[in-house]
Amino acid sequence: MVGYNIQNNKKIYGLHATTIISLAQLLATSLWFSANSAAIDLMQQWQITVADIGWITNAVQAGFIIGTFVFAYTEIADRFKASHIFVCSALLGAFFNFCFAWFAHGLIDALIYRFLVGLCLAGIYPIGMKLIVLWAPHQAGRALAKLVAMLTLGTALPYFINSFPTHFAWQTVMICSSSLALIAALLIYRLGDPTVSPKPQNIVSSGGTFQVFKIRKFRAAAIGYFGHMWELYAFWTIIPLFIAKSGIPEKLGYNNISLLTFFVMACGAIGCLVGGYLSKYIGNRYVAIGSLSISGFSCLVFALGWRFLPAWFLLVLFAIWGASVIADSPQFSALSAQSCPSEKVGAALAIQNSIGFTLTIISIALTTYAFEIIGLDSAWILLIGPILGVAGFYYSANKGVIHV
Repeated sequence: MVGYNIQNNKKIYGLHATTIISLAQLLATSLWFSANSAAIDLMQQWQITVADIGWITNAVQAGFIIGTFVFAYTEIADRFKASHIFVCSALLGAFFNFCFAWFAHGLIDALIYRFLVGLCLAGIYPIGMKLIVLWAPHQAGRALAKLVAMLTLGTALPYFINSFPTHFAWQTVMICSSSLALIAALLIYRLGDPTVSPKPQNIVSSGGTFQVFKIRKFRAAAIGYFGHMWELYAFWTIIPLFIAKSGIPEKLGYNNISLLTFFVMACGAIGCLVGGYLSKYIGNRYVAIGSLSISGFSCLVFALGWRFLPAWFLLVLFAIWGASVIADSPQFSALSAQSCPSEKVGAALAIQNSIGFTLTIISIALTTYAFEIIGLDSAWILLIGPILGVAGFYYSANKGVIHV
């Protein structure tokens, strides 16, 4: 009976911890698309283009990529307490986001500050995943699904703030996201790391992080993850433009593009939670590949039918697309985390994120550039990710080399 009570208490405390980490992720990742929510205002005030907005987004991605690469190569993610890294990153991210609001007066300023925010996010997103795995090692799929659901809501949150009829100044939205990041830092500071977490490694790294790609299960999950990443952030970047260009606001008589964008992106949180629930019964692998296939099919239907499909159908399609485009992320991450030694989880997730986000720079740049030329047909570029992700994953499995 005593053993049962101890085990039950561990589950309850683990649930408490993962809830706090997920909430902190929601608040801190509001930094990510805080500038994108003000895209229309920035285009008008600074006289910049859609492609320039793409580069502002890519500045965050570039900072994130370099940050995750440094974390992975130096193994900082496994040499120091994860909670300490998260807190410092959230504090610095809030500061640089605040600087963007008050000291950026054009594209160059914006690129610098957003790059610095991206560096800080490298200590928030993958480190948050590590904290989840440390606190709930036997429920990684469901726990990570909750975490990524909060990431999705956090990413969409600036659009919700910007959707109010009072139409806040874009600086106000930025300040709000910075304040939320400060609250996230406080939450993780109070939580800390689990007492049974692996001890920080004090050895000097020799770049051995890349050795994780020799692990067959990790390599399989990475292939699907990279295909997912090609589509995800380009979709999040372009979706408000897709909504506006497709005529949905006018045809449905609802012109609040920010709120429609929030709705589509927030559907991803539901997709993550449903995927996490299903992973308990059918496994991480099938949820991941199923979600990637659904998002790819949604993209295909939109690319083929946007000219004649009714507005209500397009909005429903966007909702399905928004739900599935992110639902595979926690499952691929869970597969990756489960395939690595515990002392390498932080670095492995960091390097996987680094490579995946490198792909997002290419897809975002191509999609936003193509949108200015061919409009909604730029959706075909997004379809590349799901096709290659699913095909690459199954090719590896069918060769008998990788079994997840």
